[in-house]
Amino acid sequence: MKNTTKQSTSNCSENILENLLTINWSSMEPSKELEKVIESKFLTPQKFAIEIEKIVAEENLNYIDAIVHYCDMNSLEIESITKLISKPLKERLKWDATRLNFMKPTSRAKLPL
Repeated sequence: MKNTTKQSTSNCSENILENLLTINWSSMEPSKELEKVIESKFLTPQKFAIEIEKIVAEENLNYIDAIVHYCDMNSLEIESITKLISKPLKERLKWDATRLNFMKPTSRAKLPL
C-alpha cells in the first residue's frame, strides 16, 4: 500500500514538472490590467512627485519640507524614498537647497541622493 502511494505521488510530481517545462514562459506577457493594479498598489517616482507637488501647492512649503512632511504623514523613513526622487524633483530640491544656503550655488553641487 505504501509503495503504490509513493509511486502515485512521484508520478503526480513528475506530471506537474513536465507540464511546467512545456509552458512557453517567454511568450506570456503580463496583462495591462495586472500592470495597472500593481502600479496602483505601489508608489512610483511619478506618483511621488505628484504628491510632493500637491503638498508644495496646498501647504505652501518648499520641496525639502514637503518631502519631510510627506514622510511624516505616511510613516516613512526619509532614507527610504531616495529611489522615488525623479530628476525634475532633484532639480527642484537643488534649487531649494541653493536658495536656503544649504548648498553652494555652483554647477558642480550634488545632492547626496
